[in-house]
Amino acid sequence: MKTLKQELESRGLLYQTSSEDLFEKFEKGWEKFYCGFDPTADSLHLGNFIGFMVAIHVMRRGNSYTALTGWATGMIGDPGWKDTERNFLSPEALDDNQKAIESQMTNMLANLQSFTWEDFQYDFVNNKDFYEDMSYLDFLREVGKFITVNNMISKDTVKKRIEDPKQSISYTEFSYMLLQGYDFAHMYETRGMLMQIGGQDQWGNLVTWSEIIRKKHDGESYVLTWPLITDAAGKKFGKSEGNALWLDKTKTTPYSLYQYFMNTSDDDIEKYLKMLTLIEVEDIEQKVADHSKAPEDRAWQKLLAYSVVEIIHGSKEAEFAKNMTQFMFSKTKVDTIKELSAKDLVKFQAAMGGFSYNSQNLFETIVESGLAASNSEARNAVKSGAISINEVKIDDFNHDIANDFLSNGALLIQKGKKNLKLILK
Repeated sequence: MKTLKQELESRGLLYQTSSEDLFEKFEKGWEKFYCGFDPTADSLHLGNFIGFMVAIHVMRRGNSYTALTGWATGMIGDPGWKDTERNFLSPEALDDNQKAIESQMTNMLANLQSFTWEDFQYDFVNNKDFYEDMSYLDFLREVGKFITVNNMISKDTVKKRIEDPKQSISYTEFSYMLLQGYDFAHMYETRGMLMQIGGQDQWGNLVTWSEIIRKKHDGESYVLTWPLITDAAGKKFGKSEGNALWLDKTKTTPYSLYQYFMNTSDDDIEKYLKMLTLIEVEDIEQKVADHSKAPEDRAWQKLLAYSVVEIIHGSKEAEFAKNMTQFMFSKTKVDTIKELSAKDLVKFQAAMGGFSYNSQNLFETIVESGLAASNSEARNAVKSGAISINEVKIDDFNHDIANDFLSNGALLIQKGKKNLKLILK
C-alpha cells in the first residue's frame, strides 16, 4: 500500500504542504484534520469535490475528518481572487445552505461506505458557534493582536485588490483572513485539530494561522493544499465562474453530470480518473493504455462517469444515468418509453427535459420543450424535416400531437439526432 504522500502525489491531489512532518503523523492515523466550506450556496460543486476526495484519502489512514461550514465567514465573503466584493447573504439563507451542505457530505460518505465497506470517521462544526458570544473587543484582543497588517496585505489575494487602481477591498473582506485564521486556532485549542486542508488559492489564509498557533499555543499544526481543477478553457470549477457542476441533483442532474464526464477528452481522462475516483492508480494507468487502442469505445469515459456519479449520488443514480445514456443513443427509444412506469417516466423527463401537456399545438410544443426559440423557428424546423415525434418525422404544419401519446401518457419529441424531450400527459 502506498504511503499517504505517495497516494496524493500519484493522483495529482497534492499541491503544497507547510511541513513534510504531517505525512508521518497522518500516516499513523488517529489524528484530526478539517476543511472549511463557506455556505454561500445551497450546494457544493465539483471544485469542492476535489477537497472531499483528498479528505477521503487522509481518512482511509484512520484519521478523523471535520467538515467546518463557515457560517460566520460566509457572512463576510472571501476576497479570494475576485475583482469585486461578494454580495451578502442573510443569516437565514446561510443557515439553510449549511444544512444542505451537511446533508450532501453525509450522503456522499454513506455512498462510499456502501461500496468500500470502510468506516470513515467524521463530524460537522459550524463556526457560527465560535463567534456568537464573542464581542468585537474580545475579537480584537483574542485574534487581531496576533497578526500584523503588514502580513495581511502581503497575501497575493489582498495585494491584487489593493494595487489595482480599478479595484478596492473593503475592511469587511480584509477581515476575512482573521476569521478563517481563528477557526483554525479555535479548532486546534478545543478539538485537537492538527491540520487544515484547502485549495491552492487558500494557501495564504491557511498558513497564516498555522504560524499563529505556534505563537499563541506553542504548538505545531499543518496545512495541505490540493491543486484546483480546471475545465477545458482553463477556468476553475466554481459557482462564480458560471460553469459550476453542482453536487445537488436538482441543480445538476446525475444524468447531466454523467454526460459531462462522458464527454471528457482523451487528454484529461487519466487525470480525472486519478483525482475523482478511488480506482487504484496502477489500474488507471493500465486502463488508459488499453483505451488508446480503441478510444472510440469511450470505455474509460464510461467508467469515470459512473464512478463519480456513484460517489456523489449513489449506485442507483449511477445505474440510472448509465441506462439513460444507453437509451439516448439507442435506435429503439419508443419501445423503451412504452415500458416505463409513471415513476420512471418522471425520472426520464427530469433527465431529458420536457413538460406536462396541456393541449399545446405542434409549434407550441416544440417551443415550450426548448427545441426552438419561436413559432417561426419551429415552423422552419418542421419544414426542414428536423422534427420527429415518437421517432417518426413530422412534415405537416397542422399535425395534431394529441393523438401521438403512448398508452402510458408519454410522447417523445426530437430535433435532430441528440435533442430529445419527453412530454407527459
